[in-house]
Amino acid sequence: MSSPTTAPTDSPAFPWIGLLTLAGAIFVSVTSEFLPTGLLPEMASDLNVGLSTAGFLVTVFAGTVVIATTPLAALTRRYSRKSLVVVVLLVLALGNVLAALAPTYEILVGARILGGLAHGLFWAVVAAYSAHLVPRHQLGKAVAITAGGGSAAFVLGVPVGTALGHSLGWRMAFGIIAVIIVILALAVIKFLPPVNHHVVVKTGEIPVPLRKDRSIRGIALLCAVIVIIITGQNIYYTYIAPWLIDAAGFPETSVAFLLFIFGGAGAVGLVLAGFASDRFPKRGFAVALIAIMAAVLVLALWSTHPVVVVVAFVVWGVAFGGIPAMLQTRMLHTASFRTRDLAAALQTTAFNIGIGGGALLGGFLLDTRGLQSLPIAHVIFIAVGFILLVGSDAMRAARARRPLTV
Repeated sequence: MSSPTTAPTDSPAFPWIGLLTLAGAIFVSVTSEFLPTGLLPEMASDLNVGLSTAGFLVTVFAGTVVIATTPLAALTRRYSRKSLVVVVLLVLALGNVLAALAPTYEILVGARILGGLAHGLFWAVVAAYSAHLVPRHQLGKAVAITAGGGSAAFVLGVPVGTALGHSLGWRMAFGIIAVIIVILALAVIKFLPPVNHHVVVKTGEIPVPLRKDRSIRGIALLCAVIVIIITGQNIYYTYIAPWLIDAAGFPETSVAFLLFIFGGAGAVGLVLAGFASDRFPKRGFAVALIAIMAAVLVLALWSTHPVVVVVAFVVWGVAFGGIPAMLQTRMLHTASFRTRDLAAALQTTAFNIGIGGGALLGGFLLDTRGLQSLPIAHVIFIAVGFILLVGSDAMRAARARRPLTV
């Protein structure tokens, strides 16, 4: 008789290929979203509109994400996550092709709306995908890897797209990113593992309504923090190209290189975030927000000193580079398993309220107060987000230390 065998106890291998494939998909999606920020002057000139009107392309894209993400996520919750990633990437590619061919500003707005629909559903799926691939204690590492796609978009995607737009025209830049998106969709088909995202209900168990899940309150608070911080970031960053040219005095040809520096600094910040997220997430997040406020305040006060501007620009990039990954990791830890997809959709909505609201508010300040008002507004919003999150953490810790009374 053969002796009984025991099940292997080794944990599954870390899904590097799947996570890197997700990172590639995020790279092309984020590049497509922020490509107009480096090309606003060219697009405005070609379409005969003002800078703030061109900046509205960022707002309408984000606004579409805000309106459509949660309903689309609810309508597609039963469908395969992997299949949805492929479909939305192909729709995003189509949106970029239409943008490249758009003869008028109005048609370009329509193309950005189509892209926003795809982008919103993409993030609703992808934001929770890594949590289905790794155990809970590896979430920080997994999110840092996938978020690397976003950092790579700022390091390479947006700067290279900006350079291509300057040399070949902004339309060619949108056409090239469309081709790259199709290539990444094929990579997803080949390399991304499918996941089971459905919550299994045991026999006799009655599912509790989502609104009564204990994690909902934490998800709502974190979404509010995301809106505030990302709004502050995009009040300034959406108009960083005209700020660098007109307020800081850099030549137009240097904008792509400066964006490359900012993205590279963000990649360093992402690596630091991957280290901090699983070890000391609260302190790491607080330090990053303080560094952002200090760097942007320096940019506001010493904009005429090129060396100071570049150094502060790098510090800003490093500090902000890890913020999205730390927020996403915190959201996945906050949400219960059954609310992860909802949390991902709400997180995507919150990010895009911040992106679109920041671009819209930044355009208003640009027209009424001038470029120099943008970094000051940025600092104010980051300060409010810092106070809200750090204050709520302190209150929660105080409640946990409070002795129970009979």
